[in-house]
Amino acid sequence: MQTISLSTTARPATPARSQISKRAISRSGALLWTIQGALAVTFVFAGLTKLAAPGAAADSSNLPVMFMAFIGICEVLGGVGLVLPGITRIRPGLTPLAAAGLLVIMVGATTVTAVENSVALAMMPFAVGVLALLVAYRRAPSGIRQARFF
Repeated sequence: MQTISLSTTARPATPARSQISKRAISRSGALLWTIQGALAVTFVFAGLTKLAAPGAAADSSNLPVMFMAFIGICEVLGGVGLVLPGITRIRPGLTPLAAAGLLVIMVGATTVTAVENSVALAMMPFAVGVLALLVAYRRAPSGIRQARFF
């Protein structure tokens, strides 16, 4: 004779731990892509503005016209470098390098804005620089993120 056992204990309806971590990774990945896209649009727009009228951009600061054109080229290339390697899956290691290069530009922009205008106006390039730092850190290979430098 066969006995059939009916158990009254049911498993909880919560998803497995691996499913939770996959969802968290998926959400953080989507957020990172959103930040990258917003930064890309911001830098491409700012760079094209500097390239279209480098004299106007140089007049608002005490920087040479050719330097502003150079910054414009760097911003356009950096903005494209934030998203293009990930979209095409060709050399995705270039994305953290593009973000790091844009971070250098934003450190300079924050410094120039704080010196020439006010610290309050320097908060905007500072915030954009923090977002570029976030992208550079999160897109960097895990070996670099785990390295101890100090």
